[in-house]
Amino acid sequence: MDEALLRSLTPSVLGILVRRGADFAAAEDAVQDALVEAVRVWPADPPRDPMGWLVTAAWRKFLDATRSDTSRHRREDLIDAEPAPGPAPAVDDTLQLYFLCAHPSLTPSSAVALTLRAVGGLTTRQIAQAYLVPEATMAQRISRAKRTVSGVRFDQPGDVATVLRVLYLVFNEGYSGDVDLAAEAIRLTRQLAAAIDHPEVAGLLALMLLHHARRATRTAPDGSLVPLAEQDRGRWDTESIAEGVEILQAALARDRLGEFQAQAAIAALHADAPTAEETDWAQIVEWYDELTRLTDSPVVRLNRAVAVGEADGARAGLAALAALDASLPRHVAVAAYLHERDGDLATAARLYAEAAHKAPNLAERDHLTRQAARLNAC
Repeated sequence: MDEALLRSLTPSVLGILVRRGADFAAAEDAVQDALVEAVRVWPADPPRDPMGWLVTAAWRKFLDATRSDTSRHRREDLIDAEPAPGPAPAVDDTLQLYFLCAHPSLTPSSAVALTLRAVGGLTTRQIAQAYLVPEATMAQRISRAKRTVSGVRFDQPGDVATVLRVLYLVFNEGYSGDVDLAAEAIRLTRQLAAAIDHPEVAGLLALMLLHHARRATRTAPDGSLVPLAEQDRGRWDTESIAEGVEILQAALARDRLGEFQAQAAIAALHADAPTAEETDWAQIVEWYDELTRLTDSPVVRLNRAVAVGEADGARAGLAALAALDASLPRHVAVAAYLHERDGDLATAARLYAEAAHKAPNLAERDHLTRQAARLNAC
């Protein structure tokens, strides 16, 4: 079963159902049901036209769900509108769906969660991990969001800032998580940058390009993680780096700094360093200070502690880390790294092992386990 194909077709199928009169929440449920049916049926009987199959299956799921409480006249109209057999039109509604999910009637966090689930194809568990909340809490949030947008018109505008946040989370999940969505997030951000003149859209696109340029070097052939300092910089995508830096410089020149521009500036400093030892950590700390001012994010403060440790020494980094909540994801891993830098190998090994048990994915767990074993062998 080609899960990537199913995920790529989902936005277009959802868009077709909404344009044909289905309200968003009902359409999303119907598409999810059709995807489940595809997973069951396709391995034994793959369709010649996957898009057309999904549209037809989703529409019928929608009809089945609405028959019980819809008048006979409305049912006949819906049946008349059922897509005819044959290839479905190739229409890319993905970005429109992002804006629909970012409807003003939703809070930003609910809008992001709904988009990631309905359009991005992420599971509730993955979204909950991104938001640092229990899975049950996220499931309730998504259900409330679906009820809120039920009946909303497809052409009502959403919030650009919320759409940017969704695109960034989709990119991050594709970059480091279980599903590959990074290229799709870049494609949609390019579309958005071409459609509207907004420095933060440019900042996000630059950030994605700069991170994506290093992607080939982030894992070894056996799938193990390769830390930034150990990556082969000769394999970084210099064209993507050059494009990202150019886009970022143009955005910064407008003097309307936002969090994505600040993050892109940090990524650019890493990309500009010929070696890890030549990284301008002092300037990176300054950009983290700007980013902290803009977001007051605990994750930003955690990353800043690492940068402080590189710029001013491990003791300074540990002091910055001590001010943060110890339950913050990856807090223990950062503490392990800084203790190792400070020469306390026994504490570092113990913390690496503890961090491995808390790792959000298998690759990170294996990396931290190897770090603990390396220090225990010293």
